[in-house]
Amino acid sequence: MKRIATVVLTALAPVSWGSTYFVATELLPPDRPLFTGVMRALPAGLLLTAVSRTLPKGEWWWKSAVLGALNIGAFFPLLFLAAYRLPGGLAAVLGSFGPLVVIGMAALILGERASTRSLLAGIAAAFGVSMVVLKAGAALDLVGVLAGVASSASMAAGTVMTKKWGRPEGVGPLALTGWQLTAGGLLILPVAAIAEGAPPALDGKAFLGFGYMMLLNTGAAYWLWFRGIGRLSATSVTLLGPLSPLTAAVIGWAALGQDLSPVQLLGMAIAFGATVAGQLPPRNRAAGAAKAGAAGTAPVAGSAPRSSGGSFSGTEKTDQKDSMDLSNARVRG
Repeated sequence: MKRIATVVLTALAPVSWGSTYFVATELLPPDRPLFTGVMRALPAGLLLTAVSRTLPKGEWWWKSAVLGALNIGAFFPLLFLAAYRLPGGLAAVLGSFGPLVVIGMAALILGERASTRSLLAGIAAAFGVSMVVLKAGAALDLVGVLAGVASSASMAAGTVMTKKWGRPEGVGPLALTGWQLTAGGLLILPVAAIAEGAPPALDGKAFLGFGYMMLLNTGAAYWLWFRGIGRLSATSVTLLGPLSPLTAAVIGWAALGQDLSPVQLLGMAIAFGATVAGQLPPRNRAAGAAKAGAAGTAPVAGSAPRSSGGSFSGTEKTDQKDSMDLSNARVRG
């Protein structure tokens, strides 16, 4: 049950990201994607860092900068560039192949075995998303395609490296999220100033939209995402990604009056089914748990695995010590 709760909470991140298009088009100033990226990342990062009252130490200054660049600073501009240059949902289709990139990188870098079920789930999810968002006659743009591929690769690398490096002992996902959002926002800031000039005038709707984007769509969502990476496999987390374009399609239907054809509905069912299948525990793990239970030595559900040396890592100690991430801001970040 604890694992299911972690999966559900982590899934709220891509669900929230699915609302980005609606908020950006209905509430925010038009044609200012880089400024939007700065407003999403930098204030949220500074706020979370202040709440956690924890700054990076030692090697975590450069590690946070690298993770912030991969997950935020490079990902946001590349994603927006692909979205502007690729019509018909092609950017979303390219992004839907991100889980397959993560599966491959996780196998090489983390030693996570790429199961047949995970590979099939990743392929089915990408196929389902393409049925939902891809339109006939969409033109290819080389720069847009390269940007879309690079954005997927950036987020995939950030997910895998976040899993590989974990967190410093005694530091929770709240602090780690704040460090990354701050670093990513600072990276986008000069690019936005050069490419888009001075910030636009903001009205009440814009303040409402940016408030939502900063607090929920970015701050809370990325906290849940990085928390999930610390507790689940990189493959399980990344296979939740297709929920973002599916949520966007549902919001477009419910709030903007956009039609959903039978083909799109079928694609949504395929992508959602693949996402669910990607969260099922590996058969060998389930079998091992069953044998352990029969022997009277079943592990506690959701308990952190021990390292090869028999001791818990710093991240695992933190996760065991605190059951609620926000109950102790200093420890949990």
